[in-house]
Amino acid sequence: MIAKLHDSNADALFDAVLSLKSREECYRFFEDLCTVPELKAMMQRYAVAKMLHAHRLYNEIVAETGASTATISRVNRALLYGSDGYTLVFDRQEAEKQEEETPNGEL
Repeated sequence: MIAKLHDSNADALFDAVLSLKSREECYRFFEDLCTVPELKAMMQRYAVAKMLHAHRLYNEIVAETGASTATISRVNRALLYGSDGYTLVFDRQEAEKQEEETPNGEL
């Protein structure tokens, strides 16, 4: 993250997010924290990132998400040259999915 964003306010916000224990708690917190357009923009960027990660084409992403090509390019830059935050989440979600699909820890 950009060094100037590392401060006690950022720490407090991220600690608050980390304290959430359920999807319902996330809905409640983010409804209070963000405006509807802010939340929709974050949701759209995440959907775009998932689709890019799955090697979907820009025109498919535009059609499904309504995101502009500028937004898609920005998210793609983050995937390619960012802090690997998206990749961290996608890898964890994939590992959780595989754990759920493998009963009793069988391989």
